[in-house]
Amino acid sequence: MTRIACVVPTYNGRRDLARLLDSLEGQTAEFDTFIVDSSSKDGTLELARERVSNVTVIPSGEFNHGGTRQLMIDRNPGYDIYVYLTQDACLAEKTAIEQLVKPFSDPRVGAVCGRQLPHLDATPLAQHARLFNYPDGIQVKVMADAPSLGIKTAFMSNSFAAYRSAALKAAGGFPVHVIFAEDMYATAKMLMQGWKVAYAGDAQCRHSHNYTLMEEFKRYFDMGVFHAREPWIRENFGGAGGEGLRYVKSELSFLGLGRFYLWPSAMVRNAVKLAGYKLGQKDARLPIHWKRKLGMYRRYWDGPFA
Repeated sequence: MTRIACVVPTYNGRRDLARLLDSLEGQTAEFDTFIVDSSSKDGTLELARERVSNVTVIPSGEFNHGGTRQLMIDRNPGYDIYVYLTQDACLAEKTAIEQLVKPFSDPRVGAVCGRQLPHLDATPLAQHARLFNYPDGIQVKVMADAPSLGIKTAFMSNSFAAYRSAALKAAGGFPVHVIFAEDMYATAKMLMQGWKVAYAGDAQCRHSHNYTLMEEFKRYFDMGVFHAREPWIRENFGGAGGEGLRYVKSELSFLGLGRFYLWPSAMVRNAVKLAGYKLGQKDARLPIHWKRKLGMYRRYWDGPFA
């Protein structure tokens, strides 16, 4: 029998965690749930201990997107598949995890990304972001797809994804210290070693963000830093090509003439994203105190590799 671990990092998100745990109940797949909490102060930790038997607590300053996820594998070995969810996601159906792990029936599939639907309170722009990046359908990608798909070949999300333990181990596990995209880092390594990566559009969760303009800038600044510090990804997979222009066209089409009044906001938001990304790519030239203010993940700059 395949052993599945479901891992959820948490921090000051009691209401979100309650919603996620409710959605985990009654799932058709069998799995063990693990929570790693970064010393929450709002009751999240207490809720986790009430509802989940496996809870690990770490100091908030020690959290790292890649290192913390790898820590949970190291402390809880013996599982065939590790499913990762963020606290602000919730499963959309009772078969979500069953569908997410189904592609592992192919022994060469190393990781699977599920589909993300927007939360019910998502703004139109947030709705489009989910629908653009997480379409319907199923896709299996290999390294040979890189010339046509570019960096999208290694696309993955830390909010709803599953990893084959053997493939993750062969790829060196999650990176110990990255500012962003530990999921893409791991799947890129897998692809380069000959593993397949699947997208399961029939495995659905709800997850979206109604970011402010400043939050969009900060998120894309961190993305720029990631690509600047991990140049091997773009060297092996290429860039997004015309993905940015395709996104803008898709967004305007999604809004349509009926929401023409949102077009200026959409254009400004995309310009802000691009500016944040470009500035993040030049992080080596920026002083640390600027980078702490410009990025979303401030604690990264207190780490040993800042």
